[in-house]
Amino acid sequence: MNELFLVAGATGYVGRHLVAELHRRGHRVRALVRDRGRAEQPGSHGAPALDGLVDEWFEAHATRPETLAGVCEGVTRVVSALGVTRQPASPWDVDFLGNLRILERAEAAAVESFCYVNVLNVESGTSLLLRSKRAFVEALRRSSVDSQIVNPSGYFSDLEGILTMAQRGIIPQIGGGENRLNPIHGADVAAFCVDRATDPAGEWNVGGPDVFSWREISELAFRVVGRPARIARIPGPAVRGSVWAADRLGARTSSLVRFFVEGFGVDAVGEPIGTHHLDQHFSSVHARR
Repeated sequence: MNELFLVAGATGYVGRHLVAELHRRGHRVRALVRDRGRAEQPGSHGAPALDGLVDEWFEAHATRPETLAGVCEGVTRVVSALGVTRQPASPWDVDFLGNLRILERAEAAAVESFCYVNVLNVESGTSLLLRSKRAFVEALRRSSVDSQIVNPSGYFSDLEGILTMAQRGIIPQIGGGENRLNPIHGADVAAFCVDRATDPAGEWNVGGPDVFSWREISELAFRVVGRPARIARIPGPAVRGSVWAADRLGARTSSLVRFFVEGFGVDAVGEPIGTHHLDQHFSSVHARR
């Protein structure tokens, strides 16, 4: 195949799976990374090393526009999983402005399509993270480049923290834990994105094959680690107090707390896709620890 794909955010959890899936299907890949050496090593949560999977490396910082010159030259399509996870950076600088700079270069290079890995329920969130993603999605929808916007429910990797709490013996839970989601593995998200990358413009809400309530996920984690379920419900006033305190500790802390608190309070069920199951993932992670 002659098409060249630019993968932005290639060293992240989903980004690594995107590179691996594109390579597996015979596409040429240009990986936008900050550090090639780090990218060539295995990623967190079982994400693959990129050594041997990349045709062209492009080392740059999305927050520094001068480093992005030429990033889209010769590129047919862009797939972006660029976003803040645990690094000390502002979502506005990365999720919005970083992606926007790449989009501007994609438009100038007449790239055919731009597939963006977003998040489900982005319209309703008040955190800086979701507001930054929402701002970029609006810019992408107005772009001259065909856009594919993929909104995953939530990742297996994020839920590994619940497994860790189960191993320690207790899991705190906001509210009654009745809201539902169908979390998804990064490899399944990547496969869906690559399937859609050559499609006309569109937007899709996706999740894994199994739907759970938050309480059911906690109970699953306890079963996997072989401990009795101890779930501590956090009352509403305590949650509101945590958000109030986080707002006064800085933008990054406020964004993270609001993102997770709001995530517990709404359903996040996308179209069921993929082949990976959360119980098997939890069991695999537990066996490695």
